[in-house]
Formats: sequence, C-alpha cells, structure tokens
Amino acid sequence: MTIAEKQEELLDELGLFQDWTERYEYIIGLGRKLPEMAKDLQTPDSLIKGCQSQVWLNASCQNAKMNFLADSDSVITKGMIALFVRVLDGESPADVIQADLSFIDRTGLKEHLAPTRANALNLMAAEMKKRAVECS
Repeated sequence: MTIAEKQEELLDELGLFQDWTERYEYIIGLGRKLPEMAKDLQTPDSLIKGCQSQVWLNASCQNAKMNFLADSDSVITKGMIALFVRVLDGESPADVIQADLSFIDRTGLKEHLAPTRANALNLMAAEMKKRAVECS
C-alpha cells in the first residue's frame, strides 16, 4: 500500500465518526496502539523541539525502509504522532521525503486543536522527513 493509499484509508476511517469527540477517541486509540518506547530512548536528542507536550521520535533505517518509534506524555499528542507513524513507517527514506503530508489538513484536526497543538502537527511531519533525509 502506498503512502497516499494509507492516507486515504485513514481519512475514510476518521470520516466514519459523526462528531469530534468520537474522532479524538479514535486518534487517542491509535496512540495507545503504538509500540511502547523504552525510557532509555526518550532522550533530549529524540525530542521534537517546539511541541507543547513532550514528543519523542526515534527513526532507523533497516533494509531500505524507515522504522519510526514515537511516544508522548500527552494522549492526544501521542495519537497525533501515531497518524504520521501509521502512514510513514515501513516506507523508503525517499518516499518519506517526497510524501505529501497535507492529508493531515483534510482530517480537520488543526481546526479543532489549540494553535500550539496544531503547529505540532507541522513539526512532527518536518521532523519525520528530516530523519528520512538522515537515513538516505
């Protein structure tokens, strides 16, 4: 499945919910499904700078595929990073770098978050692309 197909699948899933309370619960649930990040990986170097909450991102490249591991001290923020992990994990560094991540705008999430949390979505996307550049 391509990145664009994963994005469309995610948008379709979010579209099933009638109100934002249900969508938030779904996004929080995605965050809870992320694999646990060991505390020793939650270092200052793995923090995404500028986020209101603490968000840790580790990236590695194995067999020409990106592997992302993420965590946050906030359940909604962990769900937000889980959206990106879901569409970018397992993709090649080149595909991550070239990915159009504007799908996040189509979720409507930015309009329902405080400005600082909405900005965190841009920071997360940029950091994941930066990590892909480092792996390529």
